[in-house]
Amino acid sequence: MTMKPLEHDRRYGELDQVVRAYLGQRADDTPEQRSRALDAYLRHTWHTRPWAIAEAERQLREYSRNPPGRLRLELGEFYSVPDTGMPQAAIQDWLLLLADHLKKSIEEGEVPPPSTPQTHWEWHARFPETAQLLGGWFSQDVVEEFPDHDAAVADYAATTDPQLVARLVGEIQELLALPLDEADYALATAELGMEVGPPEPFSYGAWLQSVALTLSST
Repeated sequence: MTMKPLEHDRRYGELDQVVRAYLGQRADDTPEQRSRALDAYLRHTWHTRPWAIAEAERQLREYSRNPPGRLRLELGEFYSVPDTGMPQAAIQDWLLLLADHLKKSIEEGEVPPPSTPQTHWEWHARFPETAQLLGGWFSQDVVEEFPDHDAAVADYAATTDPQLVARLVGEIQELLALPLDEADYALATAELGMEVGPPEPFSYGAWLQSVALTLSST
């Protein structure tokens, strides 16, 4: 019997966001220094959902102090911490350390300064609809379904709610406003799921501008 979604979110939803910010990153927090992954979580969450940081602190502390017992393990009614490379025996202390850092951030106003996304998690958290387009319509497999990039963009526009299309346009404009060079745009689109290059003669940045212009006029 697995845990129901509502119970999962109430108990572990924000804890899960924190831990997933570490996937592909080093869990190298110390009592004196936050990791790159935790900085990314705080930078994005302070900007979008500041109230959630206190909930994350509570859930981390509660899980660390009361890990699932034998019965919950047998029933499957527990949260399985994703593999971040942390040894199993060290997870409880690590979660408490994260909770302490979140508490300090709240109480002392220690907020990471604005920045270009620094981790895979942060790119997707900040630009979710852009990731939906690039990962869903411009992967190596899906792009074979369309004769060219314009056809893929047209299919996205035709099958996506107009409000989400408008959100995508705003995300692309925000992305283009970041202090990025062409190599950075290539990295950003790869992080967001794009597995093919832009069409000739466009650079990555110019193609993103073209997509935003096309979708804003549909």
